[in-house]
Amino acid sequence: MIPASLDPTPSLHSQGRGRDAPSLGQSAQDRGATATLRGAQLGPCGRPRERSGVRQLRGRLRAPALPAPPRLSAAGSDFFRLFPGPAAAAAALRRKGSRGRAGERRGEPDPDQPETSGRNTMAHQRSLLLRMALFSKVRALSWDVSKPKGWTWAFLSTACEGSITDMVTEEKQREKTNLKESSQNHDFWRERLADQMLPLWRLNYEEQLKVKFESLKKNLETLEIRLRKSGTGDPKLAAKSEKLSSLLHPFIPSPVIDGYRNKSSFSINQGPDGNPKTVGYYLKSWGGSNIFCIQPSHLKDIPEKHNQVAQCFEAFLRQSTAGSSIDSCKGGLWHELIVRTTFLGHTMAIIIFNPQELSQEELCVQTEEIKKFFLTGPGALCDLTSLYVKERTPRHQQLTPFQLLAGEPYLFEQILGLKVRISPGAFFQLNTSAAEVLYQTVGEVGQVNPDTVILDFSHGTGATGLSLAQKTSQIYSMSLVGQALEDAKWTAVFNGITNWESHRANVKEIMLQLSESREDGRSLMALVDPSQCGLSNRVVQDIRNCKAIQKLVFVSCRPYGKSIENIIELCRPPNPDGNLLGEPFVLRQAVPVDMFPHSHQCELVMLFTR
Repeated sequence: MIPASLDPTPSLHSQGRGRDAPSLGQSAQDRGATATLRGAQLGPCGRPRERSGVRQLRGRLRAPALPAPPRLSAAGSDFFRLFPGPAAAAAALRRKGSRGRAGERRGEPDPDQPETSGRNTMAHQRSLLLRMALFSKVRALSWDVSKPKGWTWAFLSTACEGSITDMVTEEKQREKTNLKESSQNHDFWRERLADQMLPLWRLNYEEQLKVKFESLKKNLETLEIRLRKSGTGDPKLAAKSEKLSSLLHPFIPSPVIDGYRNKSSFSINQGPDGNPKTVGYYLKSWGGSNIFCIQPSHLKDIPEKHNQVAQCFEAFLRQSTAGSSIDSCKGGLWHELIVRTTFLGHTMAIIIFNPQELSQEELCVQTEEIKKFFLTGPGALCDLTSLYVKERTPRHQQLTPFQLLAGEPYLFEQILGLKVRISPGAFFQLNTSAAEVLYQTVGEVGQVNPDTVILDFSHGTGATGLSLAQKTSQIYSMSLVGQALEDAKWTAVFNGITNWESHRANVKEIMLQLSESREDGRSLMALVDPSQCGLSNRVVQDIRNCKAIQKLVFVSCRPYGKSIENIIELCRPPNPDGNLLGEPFVLRQAVPVDMFPHSHQCELVMLFTR
């Protein structure tokens, strides 16, 4: 929508006062005479009485004819045919005939009369220049600069040189030239990718933590505002004039700063050099019309092992005769490469492909070539523990299973003295060293002891709850399903953990079991570590309505968005209509743990009590 100040079409309001508006070129003496007319004696219906000499005075106050503009080039004529604006209005003014003069005598506004005030004339010129800037080499002047004498027509005559088609073609050619020049500058693309994936990589680690700390303070301030609007607030905190941001503890740093990722996902698409078989991370061009894959070997968070597997797979693609991925939406045969590693020296590669119109026999040929390349070919130096392939399926379709080509079906990781099994599709914290710090922080913040019963609503392989099993009385895992549940069961059995139990029932059934076994005297704590989608409404209601849960530990890697909505539901006043019956929770402390150095993300451990 064009602002009113830039709209070249006279508004209804301006048309309503068209006869009283001062004309172009009107002198001070003429404006004084106009004021005298306005003060004339009015007749019926508020109209001035017709007197002798009034018509002559009106004729003398009529705006003089505008000077004829210089002849424009062909492009200028094309432009005004496409975008009729002030020029068309000025031409209509010069063509005004007896009908317009008769309307003046009756006191009616002329529909062809353009705005004649200096302010609105400037608005016309601004709008016209904005339109011309779209098709001309010369850009519109800033509105705060002084207007040179005779600038309007002179500017139009120079701005319209050449045809509009030539302008557009030249702009596209310039974009292609810049793209070609930048594609040859690998440092340019590498630096842009680093800024996109790791926005804080230019700062030292202490400065990174300061930036993250200030960001978390703003998030807590936003949460506090939202809680106050919902009628929530801790009277004790309000009396002391404290804010939620004052509950934020100093950052716990990551033990490993560089090369900390245990999982990397690489895409396959066209690179800046035009090669469609490039393995890397997606990066958009400046105009956003092109998407490239940039090799991420320079990124600080990716370990050398991941880059090695990616480079070997790229070498396989470029020597293969199979089709390439050139469409960022539909993709080609090869879509994605996932590399996972552990502290135990295990490496898993998962290749996701688009079957397209290939037959089953053709797919088998391609998978055999991959297997041969990584087992006995140049890719053998990667020393893969597991090699998987998986067919890519749309979101609305059922997921296809992972197909093991060679090696072990699982990865194993050592964390806090536990050996954890990890399936190819299971979630596990990206930074294993920082995950150990995170699990210890959860136990300290929640003050876990042998009398504590934990209801674990975290996702993944259940490592968060299993790491606390030795310190607690009982752990009930409430949200694990599928292969992740099988991994957690294997981990519990292998490490001799007997006080861990998977339970798909709701909280009410768990409390019924505790009361029947006369163990309800123990303290009950809820542990929440949701995915990026946050908690479901049912989980929020179960935790809120269970009066026995007096303590809640909320772990969030995104302390904004959906997490804030969950926290508000847990802390807002009781709402019987919304199925929130229990007493609200109150935030007591927030401890940040840095899991992702060089980026803005972190893990925030929050303690809530009734």
